[in-house]
Amino acid sequence: MSGPAGNVYDKYRARNPLAAGLVRGFLAALEDLVVASGAREAHEVGCGEGELALRLARMGLAVRGSDASGAVIAEARRRARVAGIEVAYRAAPIEALERERDGAELIVCCEVLEHVADPELALARIARLARPWAILSVPREPLWRILNLARMSYLRAGGNTPGHVNHWSRAAFLELAAGHMEIVRVRTPIPWTMALCRARAEGGN
Repeated sequence: MSGPAGNVYDKYRARNPLAAGLVRGFLAALEDLVVASGAREAHEVGCGEGELALRLARMGLAVRGSDASGAVIAEARRRARVAGIEVAYRAAPIEALERERDGAELIVCCEVLEHVADPELALARIARLARPWAILSVPREPLWRILNLARMSYLRAGGNTPGHVNHWSRAAFLELAAGHMEIVRVRTPIPWTMALCRARAEGGN
């Protein structure tokens, strides 16, 4: 189920003004949904190098993070040390996460589901972990690939970012997520779809 280790393109440190502006929109939407959840603790699933986990910690949440790659987790720990922020990290793929150990008031899973072999299984696991909140985000297609082509990236792949094996429009992704959790709020920062979801009784399907 696990995707590639780390980011193909580190968007959180983008220097291009347009790219940086898009990322600011993404982060503003994320923070809005975190505040709406009222959560005080979070587990970022598929945390990569930990940039979002650090942001959540700066918002005052107690934060944990997990990722399938031990090398990526080592980098996330390094960045947390440099920032002087405490985040509890461990190397574990989504399918290895357990409700009792890894559940949290808020599960954050951003830019992960487009990489996994079985997004239905991943969403079912996230729904089990959420107590009761989850924030999900994925690239919004076909806009994502159109913007890649506009900046002359991944031309041979039709604008598809390496490692993206799943592609959803806004409507298609929300339909998929609604099969596992109740969708409470939706944000569409260009070029993403982002949703605040609430787990149903017994943790969803």
